[in-house]
Amino acid sequence: MQIKQIPTGPIQENCYLIWDKDELLIVDPGADAALLIKEIEATKAKPLSILLTHTHYDHIGAVDALRDEYQIPVFVSPLENAWLSDPVLNLSSRHPELGGLIVRPAEQEFELKEYTIGDLHFRVVPTPGHSHGSVSFVFDSFVVSGDALFKGSIGRTDLHTGNLEQLLDSIQTQLFTLPEHYKVYPGHGDSTTIGFEKTNNPFFNR
Repeated sequence: MQIKQIPTGPIQENCYLIWDKDELLIVDPGADAALLIKEIEATKAKPLSILLTHTHYDHIGAVDALRDEYQIPVFVSPLENAWLSDPVLNLSSRHPELGGLIVRPAEQEFELKEYTIGDLHFRVVPTPGHSHGSVSFVFDSFVVSGDALFKGSIGRTDLHTGNLEQLLDSIQTQLFTLPEHYKVYPGHGDSTTIGFEKTNNPFFNR
């Protein structure tokens, strides 16, 4: 299985392409649809679905362009499906240059369980705290953590439905219980590992 991190948009949100052989998943296509299409085509793999860790504007800006290009469904937490089409909830209303981002509702709402899409297997785990519908995707040797856990930091908790105590608990119970060698691919910044964050992240080592 391969994974490619592609920073997108003005605040460099990480979109991820995850593929094995000829099947591919798209995680959090935040912006720059033309760039993402170019990168997808370079893999020679067929996109099957778009997975969203949460629905803040910087993670969803290219969703409709990619779903239309490849005729594929979008998966999101049921707690945030309505946020896709609400510029206040997806926070795009704070950025007039975006013109109020309205994305069509997702076709599928996540359950907290194992999924197999094509031949790609992953588990959806709840990691609320940055937003109440935030989830992470656990694959066989890595996790895509959205804006829950970053290298040396954690996600903001001062936004709508954010909660610091809940986020710390999410990370400790859902992510720090993974094997220490697991790579962590966050929504912004560089990748890290579970072991490194358990030892070095200042939010857990005070």
